[in-house]
Amino acid sequence: MPASYFDVDGTLVRTNLVHPTLWYLFNQATPLKSLEKLARAALRAPSMALAELRDRRSFNELLFSSYEGISRDRLLVLADECFDAVVKPALWPHARALVERSREQGDVVLISGALDFLMERLARHLGATHVIANRLEIKDGYCTGRLLRPVVAGPEKARLIREHARAHGHDLDDCFAYSDSYSDVPMLAVVGHPAAVNPDARLRWLAKAYSWPIVDLDGGREAPAARA
Repeated sequence: MPASYFDVDGTLVRTNLVHPTLWYLFNQATPLKSLEKLARAALRAPSMALAELRDRRSFNELLFSSYEGISRDRLLVLADECFDAVVKPALWPHARALVERSREQGDVVLISGALDFLMERLARHLGATHVIANRLEIKDGYCTGRLLRPVVAGPEKARLIREHARAHGHDLDDCFAYSDSYSDVPMLAVVGHPAAVNPDARLRWLAKAYSWPIVDLDGGREAPAARA
C-alpha cells in the first residue's frame, strides 16, 4: 500500500508559518503582552528574512523562538480558534479532493514545518492519517522558545519520509509526494511519484524538465487522482 506525503504551506493552504505565529502573538493574555511579543518579533525580522534565504531550519528556529514564555495551556486552548481563523480559510479550493483521493490509495501524511497541534487539526479536517511536524519544547508548562529535534525543514523532510515509510512498510517507489517549493526537491525526489503543486518558478521548471505532474489546486485544473 503506498503513502502520499504532503507539504502543507503553499501546497494545501495559502498561508505560511508566519501567519499562525502572528495570530498567537496578537492573542496574548493582555494587550501589553501582545505588544511586547510583536515588538520582539519585529526586531528578529531582518534575521529571519536572511535565514529564509539561506537555511529553512534556521528560519524555523528563529520564528518559533517568538513562542518563548507562552504557556502550553494557552497554546492548546487557542489552537481550535487559530485553526478556524487562519488555517482552514486558507485551504486551496481542491486540496480536500486531492487528499481524499490519495486516502483511497493508502496513508496520507502531512509533513510540515508548522507546529504539530495545528497540523493535527488540519489532518482531522482533511482526513489525513499521520502528521510529521515541528514541536515546541515545553518546560514547567511554558514554551522555552526552542524546537524539539528533529527540526522539520528542507532536506530533513526527505530523511523523515524515509523513516516513516520504513516504519509503516511503504515502498517509496510506490509512494507519492506533493509540494509547491523548490526547497522541497529532496522530499519529492525520494519517492517514485513526485508532483509539483502550485509550484514556484524554479520547481515548475524542474517539474517540466523531469516530466513530473504539475497540479493546480486554485480552482483552475483539479488535481488528478493518485494511482498506485
